Amino acid sequence: MTEPTARQRRSDERRQGILDAARDRADAEGWAAVTTRHLADAIGYSQPVLYGPFPGGKTEIMRVIAFEGFAELTRRCRSAVGRARGRKAVEAVAVAYLDFAAAHPAVYEAMFQQPIDTLFASEDTEPELRAGFEALADAVNEEGDRTRTEVFWGALHGMSQLERAGRMRPEHRSRRISELAAHFDPDAPSS
Repeated sequence: MTEPTARQRRSDERRQGILDAARDRADAEGWAAVTTRHLADAIGYSQPVLYGPFPGGKTEIMRVIAFEGFAELTRRCRSAVGRARGRKAVEAVAVAYLDFAAAHPAVYEAMFQQPIDTLFASEDTEPELRAGFEALADAVNEEGDRTRTEVFWGALHGMSQLERAGRMRPEHRSRRISELAAHFDPDAPSS
């Protein structure tokens, strides 16, 4: 493998600087505060420089951040589960998912609420999204049409949003996860 040239390293550093500045601003003030002017000021370049690595502008920047988020969320869920199965796997994924959403609110928002020009639940869904969804499907041990996984994901997403908004009692989080795991435990007898 060849070493990157000095020019390539500078380009990579500039690209990463743009992503870091966007993520930092979004974490601090929300995605509405992320503008090309702010990003250019933050990295010390003119606005047109931003369009070199990101021809799609802010939407493309959010998309890259979102896809990095999907990869990280998948890694966290898979790592949390480890060799656990059944209810323990469901609980582990729920904790990993909710912790990720709480720790990275701007990334999570880019993943699931901002327009990032990607398809979910489609034949054309990108591998990063599929991998994350499959981590959830594996936890609930679904082999069917993935409706059960969609409901599990919807519950996790709803819990993350309600937690972030301060609408759920923090001290009851483990009880909510336990209730969720009881419902989605693949080893529980079906009713």
